[in-house]
Amino acid sequence: MSNSTGNVQPLEIGIETFGDITVDANGVPLHAAQVLRNVVAEARAAEAAGLDFFGVGEHHRDDYSISAPEVVLGAIASVTETIRLGTAVTVLSSDDPVRVYERFATLDGLSNGRAEVILGRGSFIESFPLFGYELTDYELLFEEKLALFAKLRKGEPVSWSGQTRSALRNQSVYPPIERGTLDAWVGVGGSPESVVRAAKHGLPLFLAIIGGQPMAFEPLTRLYKRSLEEFGHQRQKIGAHFHGLVADTDEEAMDLLWPHYKTTMDRLGAERGWPPASRMRFEASTGPDGSMLAGSPETVARKMARFAQGLGLSRIDIKYSAGTLPHETMMRSIELLGTKVKPLVLDMLSDK
Repeated sequence: MSNSTGNVQPLEIGIETFGDITVDANGVPLHAAQVLRNVVAEARAAEAAGLDFFGVGEHHRDDYSISAPEVVLGAIASVTETIRLGTAVTVLSSDDPVRVYERFATLDGLSNGRAEVILGRGSFIESFPLFGYELTDYELLFEEKLALFAKLRKGEPVSWSGQTRSALRNQSVYPPIERGTLDAWVGVGGSPESVVRAAKHGLPLFLAIIGGQPMAFEPLTRLYKRSLEEFGHQRQKIGAHFHGLVADTDEEAMDLLWPHYKTTMDRLGAERGWPPASRMRFEASTGPDGSMLAGSPETVARKMARFAQGLGLSRIDIKYSAGTLPHETMMRSIELLGTKVKPLVLDMLSDK
């Protein structure tokens, strides 16, 4: 939780959503249009609660409403003033780096410098056939496009050539970033190769911790820091993404989250060959060593502080949406996360 000059900075806490299609009080799925409007309301609630970041994911399937993240973020920018806005993640492999830069440079101007982008390959592959990309080029697409984006974000004329798109020769891209450089992270799922790639480009690292024991990622954070030094880059921030829900008690959080979590995981499991979700495994993931940040404010704060300290994190984001979890439940979770959890975490870390 330090910057490259050694000055200690407070842990930042943010939230993320994919615009999951939720249900109303009668269990009827909401229209995607209503979910999008609810996402804007959730972002406003996050700012009011004092959270630092609001992120939206990119998907192209019927269980999520957000396929054009920058449009949603532009709407949020118009009704907020301080909270930083970005993606979680932008699937760079199936997009064009120049267009991604242009869209985020536009968002940055509209939001008065609050835009940032988390670049990743995503855990879903529907965007590849949708936009005409071959999965056989999965690695090459991300490697080349990240290299180009790392040049573009500096706001200077770019020269680049590769196999996946036309070359650029001393090309300027507009609009310019008012503060000079666009904030960008590289989102990784846990492979050493991805960690080294982020370090190679001198970009901050964002870990997607969605299962297992978070402290098992500590060797990757050490690898990242060592790789930064070997590539001659300054120290960079490390963030992490978790799933979770905050309620007044642990029991309430478990009971609220479980049925919606199971619905989502069972659907994904059917697609990917996983076994059905079990309550026992779910409760294990919410235990002291598990990856789920779900429970009372005190329970979530203790886990968050422990993981932040153990992994050297500058920011933690919680995916507060979980499949069909109702909007009202998420709004309460956002309020508790900002007004109860965040102060507790900062107080715990200040004593370290």
